[in-house]
Amino acid sequence: MHARDQRADLYAVLGVEPSATAEVITSAFRARVRELRPDTSVDADTAERFGEVRAAYDTLRDPVLRAAYDQTYERTHDRGRASAPRVRPPRRYLVVLGTVRPEPQLRAGPVQWGPLSR
Repeated sequence: MHARDQRADLYAVLGVEPSATAEVITSAFRARVRELRPDTSVDADTAERFGEVRAAYDTLRDPVLRAAYDQTYERTHDRGRASAPRVRPPRRYLVVLGTVRPEPQLRAGPVQWGPLSR
């Protein structure tokens, strides 16, 4: 990747949120490719944008590369925010009151083998 591509927000290039799943990323990539159509639009700007979209997709579709990018993405995007302490979400507990009865075992009756009667 070029130095310019590393500074670009890869999620913004594809138009997805940082929490997007792999399926959403693939769908967004395909939509961008349909918009750019490098086989029909041959100008330099379209070719450059297609290269950026392709580089973003190549990085975000690979789980290892995406994890590495996400670490740098969080560091660069946390600078602009106020440094508030991170709050852990509350834990949810399941409380079962009373006794829990086990389900009865599944029983099968005797099996009869023989010719089928019609």
